[in-house]
Amino acid sequence: MGIMDEIKKAGKGISRALKDITSAPFVQEMCKTTANMYRLGWDERNGGNISYMLDEKEVGEYLDLKKVIRTIPFMGVNAADFDAKPLAGKLFIVTGTGKYFKNVQDDPEANLGIVRIAQDGKSAELLWGYKDGGRTTSEFPAHMMSHMARLKVDPENRVVMHCHPTYTLAMNYVHELDEKKFTHTLWEMCTECIVVFPDGIGILPWMLCGTNEIGVATAKKMEEFRLVVWAMHGIYGAGKDMDETFGLIETVEKAAQIYMLTAHLPRKNTITDEGMVQLAELFKVNYRKDFLNLK
Repeated sequence: MGIMDEIKKAGKGISRALKDITSAPFVQEMCKTTANMYRLGWDERNGGNISYMLDEKEVGEYLDLKKVIRTIPFMGVNAADFDAKPLAGKLFIVTGTGKYFKNVQDDPEANLGIVRIAQDGKSAELLWGYKDGGRTTSEFPAHMMSHMARLKVDPENRVVMHCHPTYTLAMNYVHELDEKKFTHTLWEMCTECIVVFPDGIGILPWMLCGTNEIGVATAKKMEEFRLVVWAMHGIYGAGKDMDETFGLIETVEKAAQIYMLTAHLPRKNTITDEGMVQLAELFKVNYRKDFLNLK
């Protein structure tokens, strides 16, 4: 082999060198988002979870995709009842079960994991993270059900986010848990609301979390809504990227805060339904006309 061949061979080796995974944009996004959610009081202790579908080519710049650290069975579901085959081969970065959002930024490798859904749809292959022996959030099966439901509606959906925003949760206790009425009240609170979540908000009654049943019920709602309230628990949001999903929940929480600050006071002003129609039409959003009270 000549010297030029040696140089070319060495060059190829260098080009295949993997980048530092902690510097990856998707890891940084998870770190910043979880820190933000904790700062806002949406994710106390280990409350809340995020799953983010990744691009295989992009992840391949940071990880050897053939190297599986271990296999993680799905929690909270009976294998016979749950099938994630539609997501087989898909890569996700997921918050870990029992992990505190406040710790993610300081130690992402312990609190996050990158997994690939196994071909049988019954488990996840760990490619990075959970270095202390951890595993995906117990609600990962519910996330996957929601991912599958949203991908049928929007092929670009990549994020599912669950948290416990304070005012949204407080509103559950004092407002009728009717999807039309709940959505309409929030739409009235901020001019931007009908533009940001024109599809409204789905609502589930209180259910046991981390189970197949709540995952199925949430996924069913996700066929119609990008936001689903788990009564007396929190909210689920889905979107194309982290900013969109965070922004959906952030807008709901702001509206819920205004509602809770004013609900006990006499209402003198409001955004009319006719005004909401004008907003929706100006911004060309497909809004739930049946959630308005038009003459």
